Amino acid sequence: MRKIIAYSVLLALVGATAFAQTAPTDPAAGNGRRGGRRGGGPAADAGPPADSLRKEWVDADTGHKIYRLSTQNGSGSLYFHYNAYSPDGKTVVFNSPAGIMEADLASKKAELVVPGHNAMETSRVANEVFYIDRQAGAVMAADLGDGHKTREVVKIPQGLQLACVNSDATLFAGVISNAPDPDNKAAPPDKIPAPDQYTRMFPGKKPEELSAMNRSSADKENRLARQLTQAVEGPPRCLFTLNVKTGEVKRFGYAHAWLNHLQFSPTDPHMLMFCHEGTWHEVDRVWTINVADADPKPVLMHKRTMDMEIAGHEWWGADGKTVWFDLQKPRSVNFFVAGVDLATMKETDYPIPQNQWGVHYNRSADGTMLSSDGGDDAQVAFAPDGMWLNLFHVQPDGTLLHEHLVNMKKHNYVTPASGGVNGVEPNGTFSPDGKFLVFTGNFDGAQHVYAVETAKSK
Repeated sequence: MRKIIAYSVLLALVGATAFAQTAPTDPAAGNGRRGGRRGGGPAADAGPPADSLRKEWVDADTGHKIYRLSTQNGSGSLYFHYNAYSPDGKTVVFNSPAGIMEADLASKKAELVVPGHNAMETSRVANEVFYIDRQAGAVMAADLGDGHKTREVVKIPQGLQLACVNSDATLFAGVISNAPDPDNKAAPPDKIPAPDQYTRMFPGKKPEELSAMNRSSADKENRLARQLTQAVEGPPRCLFTLNVKTGEVKRFGYAHAWLNHLQFSPTDPHMLMFCHEGTWHEVDRVWTINVADADPKPVLMHKRTMDMEIAGHEWWGADGKTVWFDLQKPRSVNFFVAGVDLATMKETDYPIPQNQWGVHYNRSADGTMLSSDGGDDAQVAFAPDGMWLNLFHVQPDGTLLHEHLVNMKKHNYVTPASGGVNGVEPNGTFSPDGKFLVFTGNFDGAQHVYAVETAKSK
C-alpha cells in the first residue's frame, strides 16, 4: 500500500513538469479514435449487406426516431470530442472504409468527400475537413461543398504526428514521444512498479472469486498500469504546436508521464486541453495549457479528493468556457457528469445513476441537454441495465431529467483495445442545433453511423 500511495503522490508532484504519452493520435492509424475501418471497426463486407439494413425507424422502447447515415459497413463517427460538423451545422463528417464521408442532416444523404483517407476533424472557420496525406507529408483540407476541392494546409515536419486543430485553424498540436528536455527540468521519477489492479479495484477478493466482467476490467487496468509505468520511467516527452502560416514547431511541457486526448478549445485558439493517461484512479488526469505563453504551464482541472476517485473522458463545452468530464467518487460507486468553469475554477457535479452512466458524455451547444452513450457490464460502471443511449434535460433547479434515446442491448461495446472483437464505442455527439445525436452502432449486425432525434417522434 505504501508503494501505491507513493505512486499517486509522485504523479501529483510531477504535475506541471512531468508528463508523457503513447504514440499521438493519428487519424490514419488503427487507434480506434476516429471511426471507420482504420479506427478498429469491422471490415466493409462484415455482416449483412448494407442495403438490407434498416434505414430509418422509431425505437419501440424509447419513442425516438433513428436514421442510418452511412451506406457502407465498417463506417464510424469521429471520436466524441472532435468537431465533426460543418460551421453552418448542416452536415456531419464521418469515416468509412471508402474514405471521408459527409451526410446532410436534413436529407440524411451521404456522399464521399475524400477517398482513401480518414478525417482528423472539421474546421470551425471554413467549410472544410482536415486530414493527413502521408504520401504528401502534409495536412490537407477538403471542401465540404460542391466539388470537394482539396488544398495543402501545412507540411508536417519529419517524425511528428498531429492530434488536433485549434479554433481558428492556425495551429495543430500533438505530442513528441522522445523529447530531451533542453532545460533538464523533467527529472525521471524513481522506478515504481505498476500496482496490482486486482488488489486496487477488488480488495480482499481473489481473481477466481470475481466475475468474468470484473476480471476483464482489472486486466485492462493492469495493461494501462504497465503502460503508465513505462511512460514515467521512459525518456521525456513534450507537447508541441505546428504553426500553419510559418511552419514553426513550438515544444513545451517536457515531462515523464503519459499524455493523451489533446483537444483545443472551440473558441480560444490558444487554449489546449490534454490528459495524464493511464489508470484513471492513479493519476490526476485533466489539464489545460495556454500555448501562447512564453513558457506554457499546465493547469489541473480537477484534483482527486479520495482514494480511487477518477475523472476522465474530458471534453470542451461548446462555448469554450467549461471543461466537462466523467467523475466517479470513488470509481464504480458514485457517478457524476462534472464541469469546471475556467474563469472561476468552480465545479458543477450532476449525479448520474449507475444504469445511466456512459463510456462518453456530451453536452448540447445551448447547454440544455447532456447525453451518455451507455455501456455493457464490463465497463467501469458494471451497470446491469446500462446498454442505452441516454438523454438528460437540465432543469432550472440544476437537476437532470432523464430519458432513453436508443436501445443498445444488441450493440457490442467491447472494443478491440480491451480484448473484444469488432466492438465499438458509440461516441455520441450533438448536432449544433441539438436536434440529433450522431453515434456509431453495430446492433444490426454491421457497424454504421446513425442520427437519433432528441425530440420524441410524434
